[in-house]
Amino acid sequence: AIENTHYITHTNRVSKLLLFLKYSLLLYLFKAKDKKQLDAIISKKNKNTRFLQSKYYPVLYHQPDIFHLQWAKSIEDWMWVQEFGMKLLLSLRGTHVTVSPIANDHWQELYSYYFSRMDGFHAVSESMISIAQKFGVHSKKVKVVRSGIDLSKLHFTPKIAVNDSLNILSVGRSHWVKGYPYALDAMKILKNSNIDFNYTIIGVEENEELIYQRASLALEKEVTFLKNLPFQQVVESMQKADVLLLSSVEEGIANVVLEAMALGTIVISTNCGGMGEVIIDKENGFLVPIRDSEAMAEALKSVLELPANDYQEIRSKARATIENQYSDEHMVVGMKDLYLKVLNNEL
Repeated sequence: AIENTHYITHTNRVSKLLLFLKYSLLLYLFKAKDKKQLDAIISKKNKNTRFLQSKYYPVLYHQPDIFHLQWAKSIEDWMWVQEFGMKLLLSLRGTHVTVSPIANDHWQELYSYYFSRMDGFHAVSESMISIAQKFGVHSKKVKVVRSGIDLSKLHFTPKIAVNDSLNILSVGRSHWVKGYPYALDAMKILKNSNIDFNYTIIGVEENEELIYQRASLALEKEVTFLKNLPFQQVVESMQKADVLLLSSVEEGIANVVLEAMALGTIVISTNCGGMGEVIIDKENGFLVPIRDSEAMAEALKSVLELPANDYQEIRSKARATIENQYSDEHMVVGMKDLYLKVLNNEL
């Protein structure tokens, strides 16, 4: 419940300093021995001492039963919590675990060393379990809790089947893992097939590589690049779109896909990461192989040719998938169960 949630944050240098002074004093008065022990740990790190104290002191003072770390690359910074009796739980999500350890040996070695010392893992998809196993983690230490979507903000709205022009949308940061060059190649295939369409990518407005590719493919009239937009504007764009295209080469579970499905916008996604756990091809969306522009273009043509009944059935099944598996309520129940298992050493 929101009334049981407490935030310890700072907004500027002054508030950060005040926060540091507050918790320095509280630890000195009530947990002097623990403070001394933590300061000794901090002194051994090759990092800014004051910065680490500002970050660590509130955690030590409140000393939660479980410290839930959201991003794997921070794992080395937080191993110390176990020395004070806190359980350490790590979420397996995003490029931190899917891409970084493949691209950089540093992360491969770091994860191989530290993952076995975790008290438990939260995974956003079944596909993450096999990734954890690569670093010596037993599958029993990992619990899958799927991402939760606030359905009260994502209303299933009426739509009619597409029959003339396709309004295609992608949403995501400007990063190679999103596979946008393959999506642009798919748009060129559509143009060469004399299909009327427009394609918008939100979040890549100044990507020089994509701007160059768009020009070289002569797609300036059909393709638009936008900057990052507030969530509500993204939702409105998804509601207007005929298709949400996820062209990624790697994902855990893409939230934008879950949001589009909840809204009733048909999704075409590459079969990367955990996306095959969400989408059943031609039932609640479309799945295509990664890096396959031809397959993306064929799937887009399929949406354009869908009979009205099939179009509505796919939309309805997509919404049902989100309601049955990806609601906030399901996520909360799953996370509570995970926390209890970690506390009781059942993982």
